[in-house]
Amino acid sequence: MKTISVIVPIFNAGPYLGKCIESLIHQPYTALQIILVNDGSTDDSLAIAQQYAAQDKRIEVYSQSNQGQSAARNVGLQHATGEWISFVDADDYIDPDYYTYLIQEIGELDCVQIGYRRVTAQGKILLEKLPKHFHQFTSPCMRLYRRELFVKHELHFPSGMIYEDVIFSIDFWGCKPSYKMLPYMGYNYLANTHSTTAIRNLVAKEVLFATLREKKQHAKNIRHRLLILYTIIRLKFHFKRYD
Repeated sequence: MKTISVIVPIFNAGPYLGKCIESLIHQPYTALQIILVNDGSTDDSLAIAQQYAAQDKRIEVYSQSNQGQSAARNVGLQHATGEWISFVDADDYIDPDYYTYLIQEIGELDCVQIGYRRVTAQGKILLEKLPKHFHQFTSPCMRLYRRELFVKHELHFPSGMIYEDVIFSIDFWGCKPSYKMLPYMGYNYLANTHSTTAIRNLVAKEVLFATLREKKQHAKNIRHRLLILYTIIRLKFHFKRYD
């Protein structure tokens, strides 16, 4: 079995972390390197992570001062050794057949893209959504990646900003990965009103659009430039709808 490195950034996720980790350790696909990165939590998140690590040798726990989700994911990437990379947020969880399904579908591709469910803390489904095309979702969580792509193109998450997922996805798309869209919604995304991106932040949005415009200006080909332009337009409509 080929190993999947699962990277979980953690910040004050105590009420949800156990369910997240349980969904990982009970996967029938057992060749997992589970990397838990505590990003300066002030609750019991680190203790929970360490408790699970003591019970399952596949779990590695790293801890740092609070530097943000990007920095935590980058720490995970530095320690990842598997052939594949997966990201799961600490307040989310995955279906029991998640990795079995993804690994049998990815084959020789660089990436597979799936959909997600938006759920409450009680497990009630609020929304089920499949992407209409590969460039619709900017979250890194609804994908399985070939790690070689990260090494070859030095892919990482930009630190010090909110909406870093968008910038990461722009850089990832620029690598022209081979991919497949899958009709599968095995990722359960918690509707958490206290998450960073759930909080309106005008300055963060200005930084995001300035970064996107700069990347558009320096894009190496017209396809990548058009993808960035599409993302800018789509996000402007998205923020206008929900603000």
